[in-house]
Amino acid sequence: FKQKTAYEIMPSLVGSEMCIRDSPTSLVLLTLSVDLKEISKLGAKALIMFFTGTIGIIIGGPIAIILVKNFFPSLVSISPDELARGMSTIAGSWIGGGANQTAMKEVFNVDGDLFSKMVTVDVLVGNALLAVLLIGVGRAVSIDKFLNANSDSVEKVKKKIEKYNLSIARIPNLTELIYILSIGFGVTGICHLIADSIAPFLLTNFPNLQKYSLTSSFFWLIVMSTTFGVILSFSRLRNLEGAGASKIGSVFIYILVATIGLQMNLFTIFDNPGLFIIGLIWISIHTVSYTHLTLPTNREE
Repeated sequence: FKQKTAYEIMPSLVGSEMCIRDSPTSLVLLTLSVDLKEISKLGAKALIMFFTGTIGIIIGGPIAIILVKNFFPSLVSISPDELARGMSTIAGSWIGGGANQTAMKEVFNVDGDLFSKMVTVDVLVGNALLAVLLIGVGRAVSIDKFLNANSDSVEKVKKKIEKYNLSIARIPNLTELIYILSIGFGVTGICHLIADSIAPFLLTNFPNLQKYSLTSSFFWLIVMSTTFGVILSFSRLRNLEGAGASKIGSVFIYILVATIGLQMNLFTIFDNPGLFIIGLIWISIHTVSYTHLTLPTNREE
C-alpha cells in the first residue's frame, strides 16, 4: 500500500494508516462465514433486490447532480470533476460500507478536504434513511401485511443460518483468537502481495485500463480479499465463525468507520449546502426505485 494515507488527511490521527491499509482484513473475516449455498436458495428475488438497490445508487447520483447543478448552481462551488470523484466515495459507502468508501477514496484520489465534505453528507443523509428503516423494522409484520409482501424465504434462510451459528458457537480461547487474527492478517498480506504485482503489470502492459481504475493496487487488494474470504468459506475454516470470526471482523469495520468519522466536519456543509440537497435527492431516487421495482417480486403468490 503505497498511495495516500490517512496521515495526509488528518496528521493527528495516529494509527489511521494502519486502519485503512488493513481494512481488507475485516472483509476476509466477514466473508469467511458466508453461506452462499443457503443465500442462493433465495433465488431471483435476492438478485433483483440486490441489483435494483445498486442501480438506484448508480443512477441516482448523476441525476441528483444534474438537477442541483441546473436549478441551484450557486449552492455547489465544487468543480464537476472533483464532485464526481467525491460522490464516488458516497456511492461506495452506500453500496458496500466503510471499506468500499475507503477503496473509492484511494482509487479516485479524493483529497482530504473533499473527502471530509463527502463523509459529512454520507453520515447525515445515510443516518436519516437509517432512522426511517429502524422505525420500519419494528413494524415489519404490519408493513408486509399492508403491502401484501412475502418474506417467508428470507425468514427461513435467516433462521437456518442462526441455527447453524448457535450450533457452532463457543467461548473462544486465546489460541483460537490468535488463529483467527493470523488467518485475517495472513490472507490480507497475501492479497497485498498479489495486488502489488497485478497493478504495476497492468499499468505497464495495458495503460488504457487506468481510466477504469484497474491499475490501482488498492482496488485489487479489496477484490482479492473478498474473493479469498468467499473461497475460504467453503472450507473448514468457516467453523471459526463459532469462535467469533465475524465479530472480530466487525471490530475492524468499526475502527475503520470511526477513523472515517473523525474526518467529518459538520461545518463544511454550510460552505456547500448543495451537497446535502444532492444527497437527499440521491437517496430519495434510490429508495423510490428500490421500492417500486422490488415490491412486485415480493408479493404474495
